[in-house]
Amino acid sequence: MNLVKSFVRNDEGQDLLEYALLVALIALVAIAAVGLAGKSVNTIFSSIASALSTAS
Repeated sequence: MNLVKSFVRNDEGQDLLEYALLVALIALVAIAAVGLAGKSVNTIFSSIASALSTAS
């Protein structure tokens, strides 16, 4: 019975899991933001390149 109580009281593994999930969530948000920003930047540079090619 004491072994079961020690597992219930031991929250060290739970803290580690929470931090791991938090890091994974932050990484997913960062990857999504970079992906969306990359598409927008690509569109901007494409329009600049086409404007420069028509100007020359």
